[in-house]
Amino acid sequence: MIDKINDLIGRVREFHPTAAKEIEEFRIRMLGKKGELNAIFEEFKRVAPEFKRELGQRINELKNLTNERINELRTQFEEKENAASDSTLDMTRPGTADELGSRHPISIVRNEIVSIFSRMGYTVADGPEIEDDWHVFSALNFPPEHPARDMQDTFFIEKNPDILLRTHTSSIQVRTMERQKPPIRVICPGRVFRNEAISARAHCIFHQVEGLYIDENVSFADLKQSILYFAKEMFGESSTIRLRPSYFPFTEPSAEVDVSCNLCGGKGCNVCKHTGWLEIMGCGMVDPAVLEASGIDSRKYSGFAFGMGIERIAMLKFGVRDLRLYFENDVRFLHQFDSAIG
Repeated sequence: MIDKINDLIGRVREFHPTAAKEIEEFRIRMLGKKGELNAIFEEFKRVAPEFKRELGQRINELKNLTNERINELRTQFEEKENAASDSTLDMTRPGTADELGSRHPISIVRNEIVSIFSRMGYTVADGPEIEDDWHVFSALNFPPEHPARDMQDTFFIEKNPDILLRTHTSSIQVRTMERQKPPIRVICPGRVFRNEAISARAHCIFHQVEGLYIDENVSFADLKQSILYFAKEMFGESSTIRLRPSYFPFTEPSAEVDVSCNLCGGKGCNVCKHTGWLEIMGCGMVDPAVLEASGIDSRKYSGFAFGMGIERIAMLKFGVRDLRLYFENDVRFLHQFDSAIG
């Protein structure tokens, strides 16, 4: 048996393949289940005890030598292949430019809105999407019988009337007023949810940016000037605004804000329904009851609030006609915004 082991050791040392596949064939022949080494181990079981130590050492030497020889030969062939491929590689060829992605139009518009109001001294505030009734409704002066509390408008969590998905980012304003003393100047961007049928003009998920400014002697004139500045920055210096009386439970007086149509220059087109105006947001002076509910002295402080849908602003800015496009992740749609800044 010792002669057989010595013969195999010699064959391993003298093995010189001419192709990589010969290495694998040699490995199977030596180390496979039906290979030479397994046959040696089977024969070793029948060896007399006094010879097992010497033969066991030689068998381990054979096994280690075989593995080392196979690894050495594989490394040699890999180095040869790499050297051959490097010799055919033209290092002077220009590289392939990686294709860059683009921001989603909602992100582009959100960032632009935040940037505009940041220049007016506003900071960004954030809050949870799963809220309670107090922060979404009660603290904002919504009476118990208000339609917005109905299941047709609001997503409640596990039929719990106190836990719900926020229907507006005004809940962030309430949380800000609770933990921060005036002066307060924040904008609150975020995702909101309403139980509405999905169509080209409506969706159950959308994004808002709401703003809040509270300080001493804040007036409606301050509100109008802030919104006019925003409109000119977002839609162009020639943009104008108009305010129409409206109603919101948390502001008094309240108004809807229209901006002159940037597509027709106010002359009238299909987008603005030939009125020359496009609605962009709601606003108003914060109701004293809302200030008091958050622990702010309404006799000393006043403020205004406003809110707009980001999808709506993006529709006006980019001429998008269907809200559903924002949520379909169609790369053909998204590639149209490759050059947009945001």
